[in-house]
Amino acid sequence: MSLVQLLLFGIVSFFASVAGAICGIGGGVIIKPTLDLFGWVSVSTISFLSGCTVLSMSCYSVVRNMLGGESKVKLATGTPLAIGAAVGGIVGKQLFSAIKAAAPHPEQVGSVQSACLALVTLGTLLYTVNKKSIRTKNVSGAAPCVIIGLILGIMSSFLGIGGGPINLVVLFYFFSMDTKTAAQNSLYIILFSQIASLITTLATRTVPEFEIAALALMVIGGICGGMAGRAFNKKLSGAAVDKLFTGLMVVIIIISAYNTWQYLFA
Repeated sequence: MSLVQLLLFGIVSFFASVAGAICGIGGGVIIKPTLDLFGWVSVSTISFLSGCTVLSMSCYSVVRNMLGGESKVKLATGTPLAIGAAVGGIVGKQLFSAIKAAAPHPEQVGSVQSACLALVTLGTLLYTVNKKSIRTKNVSGAAPCVIIGLILGIMSSFLGIGGGPINLVVLFYFFSMDTKTAAQNSLYIILFSQIASLITTLATRTVPEFEIAALALMVIGGICGGMAGRAFNKKLSGAAVDKLFTGLMVVIIIISAYNTWQYLFA
């Protein structure tokens, strides 16, 4: 990879992580489709690099909030969700590997990921726009939380996005969380699922080829983005965070739809 390409990977990771830390979407849902758009490395490599970046950002944000006494994570709910998401992350990683092995062309895996991401993001956008008129739930109990977390983990790991908007919709609807509380709980869940996904990748020796410089720049971008995003989150109102989230969803849908077409017909 050229120096310009490496720098762009770092820049994308930084700005995606800023938005991810503000909204609680982790950043992977922005990093993955954007790097797919460039087409400079394989789908597997992008998923791996995106996952490592999201892990670094979520780790910083969660730990910093807890150490600073600013955490809004509801451990009774968040921990079972996170455990379920961790298991789901392993299952989702295996599902991705199985589909990749069965596909005659790597591009087909990318098209499936992009199409699924576009549909999931569209559903998220529709919910977000209409959430004031939707009656939410107050799910409790470890077992239901683990099951919900399992589904979240499978979807996010397979899509290579770390969690993102799916987490927020689930936290809004099933647990009646406000925007900022949902954002912190989402990052807590993402942290667990990404740790499990990385361990699985290392244990199964399925780490794709990648450049160390790209990983380093993306991780640094993720941590710096997490720092900046955390600072912005304190200053922004819940309404402003909602607007940013909605705008990002529109952009992601457009990019994912284009990537689907590009993988299939380019």
